Amino acid sequence: MENLKGKVAVIFAASGEIAGAVARAFAQHGAKVYVTAKKLSSVDTLVADIKANRGWAQAGVVDALDETAIDSYLQQVVADNGRLDMVFNGIGSYYKDAGSGTPSTVASFEQFMNPLQRICGSQFLTSRAAAKYMIQTKSEGTLLLLTASMAKTKTPNMAGFAAACAAIEALTRVMAAEFGQHGIKSICICSGALLETKKIQGMIHDFAALSGISEAQMSQRYTHFDILKSTPTLKQLGETAAFLVGENGILFNSHIVDLDNGKLNVL
Repeated sequence: MENLKGKVAVIFAASGEIAGAVARAFAQHGAKVYVTAKKLSSVDTLVADIKANRGWAQAGVVDALDETAIDSYLQQVVADNGRLDMVFNGIGSYYKDAGSGTPSTVASFEQFMNPLQRICGSQFLTSRAAAKYMIQTKSEGTLLLLTASMAKTKTPNMAGFAAACAAIEALTRVMAAEFGQHGIKSICICSGALLETKKIQGMIHDFAALSGISEAQMSQRYTHFDILKSTPTLKQLGETAAFLVGENGILFNSHIVDLDNGKLNVL
């Protein structure tokens, strides 16, 4: 169970449910987990939960879009531990800010660029800073990025978000090629809709109202193309992340790992 014992992990934008699941899984498998958010209060409960389950966790204040803050925090983690083994960034974007659900002829340029700057931009900042310290300490760690299946589907009215998702996948492959010579892996988790999360439930509520259908009918749209009649869970995502950064995940590098139980409409 402790296949990550002795490893050091940093989780950025850890206030979200996905990042929290990854942090819990890393800690359960023995890693020292540093969790960060823009406000300390946003990750206090996460740290308490990890410690209650006999894991090691420490909270920090970092804006995942502030390059100076990211670098300073990682520098301190490395100074305290002499190594950095894995970094995960769970940053997301409020769908209305990203123009999701808005026709491309109506969405503003700012809405289109929002997810590219916020989501992809943050992944770039945290990953390249982590790679720098992994190279310096010869940690041969893993950069674990996050995207969504929108990169591979043909869904209307999602231009900005879909573009950002595809960009993160491309960034993953570029970094794998660039940092592989230092023994650093770059992998991207591509998550399907996690129906248990507050973000997806909020979207189902809003989109159902806009479409004039029930929330149950809208939920069915999220699962209509499922190959297996089961939906991915946060716990499964966390355990998959722990596998990918561990010794048994060594074969995965530059890969986009789909976590959706199989979809007929995903390439």
